[in-house]
Amino acid sequence: MKTIVIYDIEEDKVRTKIFEACKDYGLTHIQYSAFFGELNHNRRGELKQRLRKTLGRKNGKILICPVCDKDLKLLEAIVVEPGAVLDA
Repeated sequence: MKTIVIYDIEEDKVRTKIFEACKDYGLTHIQYSAFFGELNHNRRGELKQRLRKTLGRKNGKILICPVCDKDLKLLEAIVVEPGAVLDA
């Protein structure tokens, strides 16, 4: 199932380890603190345990959200490229 991982971690060292863990699980970096990709139930559980251990007692929040294909089809993106001129 498609999975979104979003995190807000204060400490740089821990944030980097969270980033690397998501990459290790084959997720794609889609925003500063967001990853997306395919993870089955077991892999998602493994990642959750790894992220929980990595965060430890440090301040932060990690969201792991499975997304079904039906809901994924409703995804909409608003993108403004650098240098774009917006209509007034």
